[in-house]
Amino acid sequence: MAMRWQDRITVNPDVRSGKPCIKGTRITVYDVLEYLAGGMTEAQILADFPDLTAEDIHACLSFAV
Repeated sequence: MAMRWQDRITVNPDVRSGKPCIKGTRITVYDVLEYLAGGMTEAQILADFPDLTAEDIHACLSFAV
């Protein structure tokens, strides 16, 4: 079964002012998209944020579409 972004992204008004975040973190979808747009690779993001997985990054991209 394919991964759905809804399984990885959550919106909680008490976390980061209700911005969409990766579940279990305070890292927003916008943060991840900005890192990618700024030229960071998936591997670099994962190295800088060990709580993230490749699936989290892919969920952010799916959310943005």
